[in-house]
Amino acid sequence: MKSSIHFKLRNVVIAAAMLAGFANVAMATGMVPETSVVLVNEADGEATMNVKNSENTPQLLYTSITHIEEDQENLVVVTPPVARVEGNQTQTVRFVLQNKTPLTVERLERAVFEGIPPRDPKAGARVTMTVRQDLPLVIHPKGLAVNREPWKELKVSITGDELTIENPSAYVVRLAQTVQLQPEQKNIDLPRPYVLPKTRVTVPMKGASAAATIARLFPATTYGYSVDPYDAPITPASAVATQTQAQAPASQVSVSK
Repeated sequence: MKSSIHFKLRNVVIAAAMLAGFANVAMATGMVPETSVVLVNEADGEATMNVKNSENTPQLLYTSITHIEEDQENLVVVTPPVARVEGNQTQTVRFVLQNKTPLTVERLERAVFEGIPPRDPKAGARVTMTVRQDLPLVIHPKGLAVNREPWKELKVSITGDELTIENPSAYVVRLAQTVQLQPEQKNIDLPRPYVLPKTRVTVPMKGASAAATIARLFPATTYGYSVDPYDAPITPASAVATQTQAQAPASQVSVSK
């Protein structure tokens, strides 16, 4: 019973941390986006987000796009990048897709919303605090079917003292940065809370047994909501090598030991 309670409590802590890292807008002040992710469908060419100024005073809303380390292509433009929003009012922000070639896999960027109070010349010198909302921006290709459980496409393997998670699918998979190896319940840290399409992530085992048979993942939906843990079978490295030879090579993301 004690181990069961500990496991459930640990899952709650992991889920809470994961959601906080993805986008925690429920208790936010300042500029508050209506959802926890910006989802742009290539078929529509753009998406909109309503952002509310939860303060009683006017704010300047600055909206920008930032790139993740693995993908620096400029795919989306924001309009308007700057807007004055009165107290308790809402501003609609457009995210317009500008890809030059059709997309084949989902892409991931970040949308940043920042509220800045207008400068008051009568206030003198003082420190002004701003609140930033940094949300995932997922771009979904035209014609790609919706997959509500993309984490089930992940392939996990162990080679020597390294754990590899490969995503052969066309979907961005979001998950907590902790993988629990079973049956020994050894935790392994991931470098990022996502695995991009057609990529693999390799991390050191850090003393975990190579005899593990299950990698327990803690995934999240596109909108950042945690779901039940997913137990991915660990495939022998020899079998993974055979499968990889028959497929297009995936990009590699490694973490130093």
